[in-house]
Amino acid sequence: MSITATELKSNLGKYLLLSATEDIYITKNGKIISKLTNPFQERVDIAKSLFGIIPDDMTLEESQNERLDRI
Repeated sequence: MSITATELKSNLGKYLLLSATEDIYITKNGKIISKLTNPFQERVDIAKSLFGIIPDDMTLEESQNERLDRI
């Protein structure tokens, strides 16, 4: 998402919340001057990539035991 610096000043709270899920590019005079981003986005992306890896019919204990068996 790209917004102007004036828009950011007017609605800072809104864009702080949005930056948790997407990068916000701030422009001034039509040029990008800054990026507002989640400092933990890499962790969020990794967690999202793991969703669905464990089958629905497997219990937590079974998945832990399987993980320990690999060591």
